[in-house]
Amino acid sequence: MIYEFQSRVRYSEIGEDRRLTLDSILNYFQDCTTFHSEVVGLGMERLEEKRRIWMLSSWQICVGRYPEMGEELRIQTWPYEFKGFYGSRNFALLSSEGEKLAWANSLWVYADRDTGKPVRVDQEEAAAYVLEPKMDMDYAPRKIAVPAEGRSMESFEVKKHHLDTNHHVNNGQYIRMAGEYLPENFYIKQMRAEYKSQARLGDVICPAVYEQEGRWVITLSDQEGKPYCIAEFS
Repeated sequence: MIYEFQSRVRYSEIGEDRRLTLDSILNYFQDCTTFHSEVVGLGMERLEEKRRIWMLSSWQICVGRYPEMGEELRIQTWPYEFKGFYGSRNFALLSSEGEKLAWANSLWVYADRDTGKPVRVDQEEAAAYVLEPKMDMDYAPRKIAVPAEGRSMESFEVKKHHLDTNHHVNNGQYIRMAGEYLPENFYIKQMRAEYKSQARLGDVICPAVYEQEGRWVITLSDQEGKPYCIAEFS
């Protein structure tokens, strides 16, 4: 099943160039999968009852064109595989005329809400989501290679506005944090993110920045150097 909703680029979603920002695209994709889950009866309340959660493991988002303020949008998502405790999803951001503006691949982990440990995708989940063919795109590896030499940046503390309903830093917030360390006017054609652990209120995030042949890697780690998230921009 391909789930779709429509929207329009809002002022609150654009950057200084009057175009939709990358983190706004990511938010549209996150919202789309949440709406999809609600429609098939496996939304937040049902998962709460089951004491289950879907945790994002990795993103790969590619952008062909950043739409301008006021443009009409169509946002789509569909699952293409369940395997063990993993679920894989594609996304597409389209113009009202069908132009593909952005597209994405994502890998999710089905887990026990109380322990955080992965569990096999159950029959209810597998039956509710009708699988669609995998998108034709250039798939990057899930793991991101971090260059050897980087620069440590000033650390900061997780605040309330970084959190979501799961009481940890939202996936999109990590990308917004990482994006702060990119060069001015850097044009992002592809973003990859690998999520390693969950940061919560009061945790300290220690960023480090790496540049290698036109790609920028930002690690957001705890005070012991263990990454919460690794993001790559190219």
